[in-house]
Amino acid sequence: MKFEVALAIWVVVAVLGVTIDGGECKIVQFIFGDSLSDVGNNMYLSRSLAQASLPWYGIDFGNGLPNGRFTNGRTVADIIGDNTGLPRPPAFLSPSLTEDLILENGVNYASGGGGILNETGGYFIQRLSLNKQIELFQGTQQMIISKIGKEKSAKFFEESQYVVALGSNDFINNYLMPVYSDSWTYNDQSFIAYLMETLEGQLRKLHSFGARKLMVFGLGPMGCIPLQRVLSTTGKCQEKTNKLAIAFNKASSKLLDNLSTKLVNASFKFGEAYDVVNDVISNPNKYGFDNADSPCCSFGQIRPALTCLPASTLCEDRSKYVFWDEYHPSDSANELIANELIKKFGFTRVDGTNAPPASAPSPVTAPSPVIAPSPVG
Repeated sequence: MKFEVALAIWVVVAVLGVTIDGGECKIVQFIFGDSLSDVGNNMYLSRSLAQASLPWYGIDFGNGLPNGRFTNGRTVADIIGDNTGLPRPPAFLSPSLTEDLILENGVNYASGGGGILNETGGYFIQRLSLNKQIELFQGTQQMIISKIGKEKSAKFFEESQYVVALGSNDFINNYLMPVYSDSWTYNDQSFIAYLMETLEGQLRKLHSFGARKLMVFGLGPMGCIPLQRVLSTTGKCQEKTNKLAIAFNKASSKLLDNLSTKLVNASFKFGEAYDVVNDVISNPNKYGFDNADSPCCSFGQIRPALTCLPASTLCEDRSKYVFWDEYHPSDSANELIANELIKKFGFTRVDGTNAPPASAPSPVTAPSPVIAPSPVG
């Protein structure tokens, strides 16, 4: 649960899969990640403290009620998928998930508070680590095998394109917090080595499950999220935290290059997103924002407000704020980040045409006082 600022956070898996009757190929998404791409999994984790189930989360999405996204509107993954012609995959823990729905829309395994390491985010009590998400993906494979058989399932998953993006929680909600043993067990260099060793095993496991085309998105300037700023003595970005993100990205890029040459038929790539998000935060006016250092949803002068609640005060114009809460970007920032990433990585629509820029989906002015609806999930 935090702004895995650039997108470490999110995992878009564009999957080329055959339909049930084996005729044509269909492109869907499988998404692995954390709170930047969670679309409701944590709402079904009844003991999780990492929740986006209360107003004002989701105020600018659909009916305006909380839907499990840790922002006021869409995630970066939503926007990139929409603009490349991919359906939005449902949360894995959604009771409505079926084999047919998986084949038509894919699955989203992302979980707020999750990380590469199992111990990350432990004080949230419940969250899905990357290991757990991969375990659930393995279960998904068994569901599809039972539905369409081993041969078609193998084709479905081996033609898939996987993108993995986690890591910020491993710093923000683990290594940089003295309540976790990792904070005194490791130094900066050895902790990143520990992350890389763990991530390598996880990526190798995905390869053994059929993943051949895979992209890992890197971290953004996580030292510049509002929470990190307010915890500093100056109110400025915490450069040590940003340096950790840069070091993580460098090590991840090297790991992906290495695996791509060693694993059979693997095309593993690294998606550097630090510069994109850093430019938005460093030059907000250039992109039409007025505020890049404090959250739109807060308790006024009471900081940090670790989550957005019905009693919180909203900024007057949500489109002018880069951050929605202490950790996560607003819908407007996600839209801008998604469009910049689409341009940077040359993402195209599934029909081969260029992906068009995303457009704002909703009102962004402060709402009139209302009686808050009951919590969801």
